[in-house]
This record gives sequence, C-alpha cells and structure tokens, in this order.
Amino acid sequence: MELKIKDNAPLFSLPNQDNAEISLQDFQGSWVVVYFYPKDKTPGCTTEACDFRDRLELLSTRGAVVLGISPDSVKSHQGFIAKESLNFTLLSDMQKSVLKSYGAWGLKKLYGREYEGVIRSTFLINPQGKIAYIWKNVKVKGHSAEVLAKLEELQG
Repeated sequence: MELKIKDNAPLFSLPNQDNAEISLQDFQGSWVVVYFYPKDKTPGCTTEACDFRDRLELLSTRGAVVLGISPDSVKSHQGFIAKESLNFTLLSDMQKSVLKSYGAWGLKKLYGREYEGVIRSTFLINPQGKIAYIWKNVKVKGHSAEVLAKLEELQG
C-alpha cells in the first residue's frame, strides 16, 4: 500500500549513530523530515547529507527535525557523521522494515539490470504525525532547499 499525503506516518524505532533507540513518537509536536538514502559515504548520499547539514539551522528555526535513514550499520553512520561533520541524526534500518513501510525499498533499474534497493525518498511529517508531503526518486542537488520551501509554504 502506497503512502499518501494526510496518511498517518508509519511509526518506527531504530538505533541512531550512538546505538540509542530513536522513535518517531519522540518528535510528536514537531515537523520531521525523514529522508531515505542508499549508502553512507557515496557521492550522491554525501551531497544530500551535506545539503541537509548546511540547511539544518534554517529547518530548525522552522521547528523541523531531520532524520536520515539507510540500511547501513550504526558503525558506518558514526564514520559518515565524523567525516562530513553531520549535525543531525542518522538511523540504521539494516532489516529494511522502515524502508519498506514507507515504500522506500523496492525494484530499481540500472543499465537494464533490475535489483532491489533504496528508492531515494523524503517524507515531511507534520506535528500531528501525518504525512504533509512526499518526494520520490529524489534528485539530491538542491533537495534540502525544496524541503525548506515546502515547509515554509505549509506553515504559511
């Protein structure tokens, strides 16, 4: 079942880079940007993460929290955060259960070859826990600016 705007955001609890359990419910009353990405320390994912890092202050002043989710390990996230000076939480979904519940795991094509992988997606969740906006097959360049613009638009 594909998620739509106004649906309840699927709840989750995953370990962060410090191996602490982080739940979506922890952010009740806040805007939450949940972005799904394929792999730590790869060019596109680094661009996207650094983009969110550089725009985090503006997102924060709008009351938004950023959570990055990938199938990478906690240890991998620690290295990625240290290398790129990331200032937001990365969550490890090695079982891919949250990726699947958000429709961010599925069939992809590369050079005519089909395989399963992360579908780069971002979900903007409102303070009531409802999906306010969805971006699928995200192009990383300038994506955090799009997210900020949508957040500003929705907040009036």
